[in-house]
Amino acid sequence: FIWIFTKSKTPGTSPQLPPGPRGFPVVGSLPFLDTELHTHFQALSQSYGPIFKLRLGSKLAVVVSSPTLVREMFKDQDITFANHDVPLTARAATYGGIDILWMPYGPEWRTLRKVCVLKLLSRQTLDSFYELRRHEIRQRARYLYEQAREGSPVNIGDQMFLTLLDLMVNMLWGETLKRVDEMANLGEEFKQVIAEIVRLLGEPNVSDFFPWLARFDLQGHVKEMKLSARKLDEMFNRAIEQCQRVRDDGNGDCKDFLQHLLKLKEEGDTEVPITTDHIKAMLMDLVTAGTDTSSNVVEFAMAELINRPEIMKRAQQELDEVIGKDNIVEESHISKLPYLLAVMKETLRLHPTIPLLVPHSPTETAIVGGYVIPKGSKVFVNAWAIHRDPNIWENPLEFYPERFLDESFDFSGNDHSFIPFGSGRRICVGISLAEKMVMYSLAMLLHSFDWKIPEGTRFDIEEQFGIVLKLKNPLIAIPMPRLSDSNLYM
Repeated sequence: FIWIFTKSKTPGTSPQLPPGPRGFPVVGSLPFLDTELHTHFQALSQSYGPIFKLRLGSKLAVVVSSPTLVREMFKDQDITFANHDVPLTARAATYGGIDILWMPYGPEWRTLRKVCVLKLLSRQTLDSFYELRRHEIRQRARYLYEQAREGSPVNIGDQMFLTLLDLMVNMLWGETLKRVDEMANLGEEFKQVIAEIVRLLGEPNVSDFFPWLARFDLQGHVKEMKLSARKLDEMFNRAIEQCQRVRDDGNGDCKDFLQHLLKLKEEGDTEVPITTDHIKAMLMDLVTAGTDTSSNVVEFAMAELINRPEIMKRAQQELDEVIGKDNIVEESHISKLPYLLAVMKETLRLHPTIPLLVPHSPTETAIVGGYVIPKGSKVFVNAWAIHRDPNIWENPLEFYPERFLDESFDFSGNDHSFIPFGSGRRICVGISLAEKMVMYSLAMLLHSFDWKIPEGTRFDIEEQFGIVLKLKNPLIAIPMPRLSDSNLYM
């Protein structure tokens, strides 16, 4: 009685948990979750506010959908929220979670990130792979031209996935693979594995909601992931063995990412020693994150442009003014295409690649928006909802690239109303590479070809939720050459 009386007389004396639906005993809100979590969480935020809680089995989840609250997390309390909530399938795929994406914040993570940013994704290193990117883009343009001559429709998403996968594999260990014929089809094997790994990462796993069930792997997701990861591991091992053979023979300096990593491992001059498993985990990150995500951005952009011919025409007009129809697009042109960059930004606003970002988990109990977020909670940031908030964006559901012609919006994560790559110290490390690949791919598709939907068909842009946002239906379109000389496609 005294406790009830005291509590009723002293409301708000200490921060409380965020509001949220009550849910059932034991299972919490799991039975009520919609498969399209990003829209489901947006609807719940309209009832409970920009921060609310859900009980998901034995796990407390908190959903944030306000730039102000995101700033509190990723700027004011960045170190507290610097860890990710790691699903069991991710641990199975990344050698126990020792990659850059899932590893806990600390000296080991800082070492790997420094290696990745300074040695692998620096401007100097990326520039050194320009000819690789040019080769892959030209090769895809040649293939699309052959399809155009036959009037054949193409699956744009598949074509971009293959282009970016071939490019990524060549950047990672292209020089190594050139030394031996038996390794030549390694890229082909990846095409059958990457989609399965991304799918499993996004599948709800009951073992994540009830950790005491993890040993049983009731849905078999961890077993499936181990099988897929083992295939990649075998490919990594073959590439590493061949790379070491090449280096032992003294056949040249480092010319690809893998050779750089092995050299760093042998020199041992990093703050934390790099192991072979670290190298393979980093390769796993780069292969999976660098292909599926970027190809989805290109596919969404092309879908929006095909549905809005006037916007496509403006983008092509800019390309023609900068490049002309008697020339081919080069990566050096990209910096002179502000409208095309605005198209990319608007695509990422309307269709963020990872709609709920990668879930975070505070290392200690924190206060956000006046509410308690307990240590170890699973924290979702609904970037998809923030990017469509009418209080932030004018006509938020309209695809309108002109809103991004103001250069104040960038990918740095400092403006928390636009966070397609996240924010804070766990922001995506591959932004510069993603921007180069997406912009170059879009420029080639729009400069070299006009596009139309096959007669008698209709295409509606519908999203399919997952850890990576995809088009629900693949974009099938017919390319039509628009350059003045057919030799430009050769």
